[in-house]
Amino acid sequence: MEKVINSYENLFIVDVSKGEEVTETTVNKFLSLIEANAEVVDVAKWGKRRLAYPINDMPEGYYVVATFKAEPAFPAELERLFNIDETIMRSMIVKLEYDPAAKKAARLAAAEAAAEAAEAETVADETEAPADAE
Repeated sequence: MEKVINSYENLFIVDVSKGEEVTETTVNKFLSLIEANAEVVDVAKWGKRRLAYPINDMPEGYYVVATFKAEPAFPAELERLFNIDETIMRSMIVKLEYDPAAKKAARLAAAEAAAEAAEAETVADETEAPADAE
């Protein structure tokens, strides 16, 4: 029987009130757990941000978004571990209906094409000489 691999996106918010070192340790712990059990596509550490509303009387949290591919049992276990850890303020795991690796490659190709077009336009502007050079 063939293994089922799904794509997921995970957002978790870490409590920053316990200090920068504890925050970084928690982030690294969960990212290494994801790397050990799934194929990581992308990790975005958004950093310390103000929350839309206080959670446990805390106005700020450290945001991390991880996109990964894993077997269906792993996200349930990851969610369980998030609920156990007291430094995790909120977490959410969403199953993606598209391939995040293909979308990331398309986004990078589009950005690269836009940069090349802007560079070509700049070169064209510089090579044009004014009609009245006197």
